[in-house]
Amino acid sequence: MRLGVVAGAGAATIVGASVPVTGMLEGYPLLTGQAMRYALGAAVLLLVVLVSGKRLPLPALRDMPALLGLVATGMLGFNAVILAAQRYAEPGFVAAVLGASPIALALLAARRSAAAVVGAVVVGAGVVVLSGGGAWHGPGLALALLTMAGEVSFTVFAVGVVRRLGVLAVSTWTCLLAAVIGAVAGTFVGGWRMPDTRQLVALILLGTLLTAVAFGLWYFSVNTLGPDRAGVLIGMMPVSGLVTSVALGAQQLTLVSVLGALTVGLGCVIGLRRGRSANLSRGPLEGDTPETTLPHSTDISAGAVQ
Repeated sequence: MRLGVVAGAGAATIVGASVPVTGMLEGYPLLTGQAMRYALGAAVLLLVVLVSGKRLPLPALRDMPALLGLVATGMLGFNAVILAAQRYAEPGFVAAVLGASPIALALLAARRSAAAVVGAVVVGAGVVVLSGGGAWHGPGLALALLTMAGEVSFTVFAVGVVRRLGVLAVSTWTCLLAAVIGAVAGTFVGGWRMPDTRQLVALILLGTLLTAVAFGLWYFSVNTLGPDRAGVLIGMMPVSGLVTSVALGAQQLTLVSVLGALTVGLGCVIGLRRGRSANLSRGPLEGDTPETTLPHSTDISAGAVQ
């Protein structure tokens, strides 16, 4: 269970720290940029499959709606909507709305616990304090809510297919689907353009760390802890973004931001404190085989954030 927590926290930290990297793609075609990023992520994951010597399970027909829904809403849709939301709302407001994602995951979980719900509420409060709230106008609220929905769907759509196919397979197939769909849609919307050096570096970092690594860590965490307990770790994203911004000199560390970060940490502790007993009582997951899950003595988990 500890490895599941570490994996989820690691995925959230990578996503939060990648915010400055995402900013390096400003002005680059959105859909084709995502297609390139996810194609690189898929290539890395396929290399992992090849090196491991394992077979990549093919999705069944019943898996396709969840995989396509994840790609459309939690990956391509999420990245498009979050950019649109920031045109009508301050980043702090969008972050505050995203802070409700753990609450939604805790309430939607089939086997939710009171500890996970309380922890998610505390995490959400910490994110609001940390982000400073912020203002919005026009469709800003609606777009921020759609952003939160995309964040939630990234986890909710994956729960069943990860149990059936395994972490590596879901991460790989979603990246392949996102690359193909993004490439086709981007050909008609935005077009193709050669990235400059700065944009190329950003695409490489996003394709490897944020996609191949963070996706695997997040889905491993969800598979190990359950979506409700893993969900509280989403609060680590703005905390990681704060630390990165302070380290780069882009933001000053204030007492309010420290209090917000500490509140997020407290919420994570509350939401995760019963993770071991709940998971052990859960029994084997559907589709658990030596090829799709690790031995229970070495459980770690594979997300993210997108």
